[in-house]
Amino acid sequence: MTHPGQPRFLPVTREELEELGIRQPDIIIISGDAYVDHPSFAPALLGRVLWDAGFTVAIIPQPDHKDPGSFCTLGKPGLFFAISGGSVDSMVSNYTAARKKRADDAYSPGGVPKRPDRAVLVYTDLVHSLFPGVPIIIGGIEASLRRFAHYDYWSDTIRQSILADAPADLLVYGMGETALCTIAKNARAGVEPKNMHDIPGTVWKIPPKEAGNLDIPDLCTLPGYSDVKESPHEFCLAHSIIAKNQNPFTGKTLLQRHPKTVIVQNPPSFPLKTSEMDRVYGLPYQRAEHPSYKEEIPALIPVRFSVISHRGCYGNCNFCAISMHQGSVIQSRSPESILSEIASFRKNPGFAGIVSDVGGPSANMYMDMCPEWEKRGACTDRECTTCPRLRSGIHEYLNLLDEAEQIAGVKHAFIGSGLRYDLIPPDEGCLNHILRHISGQMKVAPEHITKTVTRAMNKPDINHFDRFRKAFEKSQDGKKPRQYLVPYLMSGHPGCTIRDMISLAEYLRDTGLYTRQVQDFTPAPLTASTSMYATGLDHRTGKPVHVPKGREKKIQRAILHWKDPANYQLVLEGLTIAGRKDLVGNKAGCLIPARKSGEIRAASKKNRGLL
Repeated sequence: MTHPGQPRFLPVTREELEELGIRQPDIIIISGDAYVDHPSFAPALLGRVLWDAGFTVAIIPQPDHKDPGSFCTLGKPGLFFAISGGSVDSMVSNYTAARKKRADDAYSPGGVPKRPDRAVLVYTDLVHSLFPGVPIIIGGIEASLRRFAHYDYWSDTIRQSILADAPADLLVYGMGETALCTIAKNARAGVEPKNMHDIPGTVWKIPPKEAGNLDIPDLCTLPGYSDVKESPHEFCLAHSIIAKNQNPFTGKTLLQRHPKTVIVQNPPSFPLKTSEMDRVYGLPYQRAEHPSYKEEIPALIPVRFSVISHRGCYGNCNFCAISMHQGSVIQSRSPESILSEIASFRKNPGFAGIVSDVGGPSANMYMDMCPEWEKRGACTDRECTTCPRLRSGIHEYLNLLDEAEQIAGVKHAFIGSGLRYDLIPPDEGCLNHILRHISGQMKVAPEHITKTVTRAMNKPDINHFDRFRKAFEKSQDGKKPRQYLVPYLMSGHPGCTIRDMISLAEYLRDTGLYTRQVQDFTPAPLTASTSMYATGLDHRTGKPVHVPKGREKKIQRAILHWKDPANYQLVLEGLTIAGRKDLVGNKAGCLIPARKSGEIRAASKKNRGLL
């Protein structure tokens, strides 16, 4: 497929605009990420989609927020600015789960951090002051997940919708291509973005005095900002209503009052059809950073020769925001489109024949389908993972990987994304077929093993994982070199106690699955787990739930790294609190050895600097 008029790289300087014969671009994208022309990076994907729709687009990547002139290098756009904090929420990018400043940023040249805290607000304030009257559209993960009043972990407060704080005209939530192209077409026709109130996948705002004049069928009013700030039960109610209206077929328009404005969310954009997905990912991405960069962009390295096969996830893990952003309906590309993309890798001199990944949020959801999805979207009253109507696409996925390896110049097509182990058919042949496309390590995410915690996470219970683990180990009998199961685990999740973490450590000890793939729960905006963390209530039942914070959170994480001497004091403290001093000693089965008091003090002092 040819795409006439698409530049090799989207312009980032005035000189590049002039070379393309462009005096004023229609749209200027401002991003907290460096510009990488790869479909895994939103500025490149959205910019090329807009270009494909007939609009000229330029990018200002990572402008210096301390230098207003860096926002003026391309002048003003003909239609609007599109502003994003980047591929990661700027606060998640800039701080660890312990609220410590990070020393690196994978989306910056050389990994050197450049994005400001609360990047969307900082960029939008500057652009508004520098270009008064020019429309501003905000989007990306940071804006998308902060579109309602939300809990902000880094300030430990309930904050307003980002649209209430930002001087922007519209907010695009979700993946954004359809909404952004519609906004651009309307703007070209002379409609001001602030008056575009009927575009799916957008959030708009009006003065409080105008809210009473709205005539919207089935308008649903959420508890307002003041209500959710003061009442945990109102916060939980608001979250439940938002989650139930994520279905683009049945979702209602949602309204939330703030002190100085009223936020209105239209239902989500409809899922892309296969032909639309093919077109989006078939655009001429260079799979490289912009030539102006002298250093590599670390985030590009592992995905340069990977392929996005689908979007969406119906797993609905409570700590994950994918369903709130990409949706629950699986949107798959055609095998022909994917194979064509892989074949194009051969033109790149850096391609060594290894496709690092063909996947999505969960690799083995490719081509999964439910007959209800096309009629009314994903159900809100049941789980797709256990529904008998769901049709698995696992065999189409594995056949696709086999076909990819038949392309001349392709040595291996690997599965690099995580796999939902509970969706893998129990037959031995299917598992062995999957393992042919695993390079050394098979990544799965049980997250925890105790029933109370997996229930709070909305994850399968330990019985599902044990069955899979045993089948995996059986598959390795006599295999040289053998492959390894890498479980992703989480500490500090709501509902999890120190006793639960000790149970998990014992399970890992007994199964030989000790791993460094441990994530300390970070309450990202708009997830169900964050609702539990912020309120101390289970959003499903309204009942209290244990929420580990402060030192307990540090102890929980340390327990999963019990073999690290630096964690000794925290592990000892946790075992003491839980009444499990039986796990301290030199006999078999103990997690940590007994030490003299002087050694304990030394370990504690060393540990203080690490935590």
